[in-house]
Amino acid sequence: MQPLFADKRGLITGVFNKQSIAWAIADQILAGGGECGFSYMPDKPDDERKKNLGRVSKLTDGNPQVKFLQPMDVTKDEHIAELMNVAKDKLGRLDFLLHSIAFALPDDLKRDTIETSRAGFKLAMEISAYSLIALANAARPLLAPGASILTLTYYGSMKAVPNYNVMGIAKAALEAAVRYLALDFGPRGIRVNAISAGPIKTLAGSGVSGLRAKLADAAERAPLKRNVDIDDVGASGVYLLSDLSKGVTGEIHYVDAGFSITAM
Repeated sequence: MQPLFADKRGLITGVFNKQSIAWAIADQILAGGGECGFSYMPDKPDDERKKNLGRVSKLTDGNPQVKFLQPMDVTKDEHIAELMNVAKDKLGRLDFLLHSIAFALPDDLKRDTIETSRAGFKLAMEISAYSLIALANAARPLLAPGASILTLTYYGSMKAVPNYNVMGIAKAALEAAVRYLALDFGPRGIRVNAISAGPIKTLAGSGVSGLRAKLADAAERAPLKRNVDIDDVGASGVYLLSDLSKGVTGEIHYVDAGFSITAM
């Protein structure tokens, strides 16, 4: 049987380290024969903690299916344009695009939602929601017929989750963007979907206070009586970025051990 991603090429954003959901998806795509380009947050020379290229390259070095590592700050249009220029040169086309980018100011996650700063609200919306639109728009000339775009969201978009605060609002906007982009891209046969993952111990998750309690509560309430892990989400990402889901678009696919179907 031919590998699932044989002769497929795509772009992966949002990998930070081995525990990243984006890496769990990319790793399975590479194992399935796909070729990938990666973006990463530009390094900050004055901050040893911000050596993002090194973190990503540790995962990708030596793999001939990894065609490039390109710095990109998603708040800068010129960075997005340069990323697409590199993708065009190194990949030629995009059969899949993974958007795994979100951010809110730590202070805005620590305070009540009603106290969210104006600047913090704008930043959270720009990075966590608008960036999907910006990337999809810039990628349009490269997206092949039948290509798939996937982003990552969380249940806090649908229900008020303590301590998720402004990020829940941004994720709600992201999910609306998925539906409208699916409408825009549909005539070309290009699909746009999102995975809503249950709480997972990732770097992004660690920014939300009370994660340990959320993990315990999710495992207790979920029909499967456990938390999901990055491999669970990775497998669903493979499905949604491959031809296996060629009839699916505009959907929010829950990977949360069934937590989201439960009530009190």
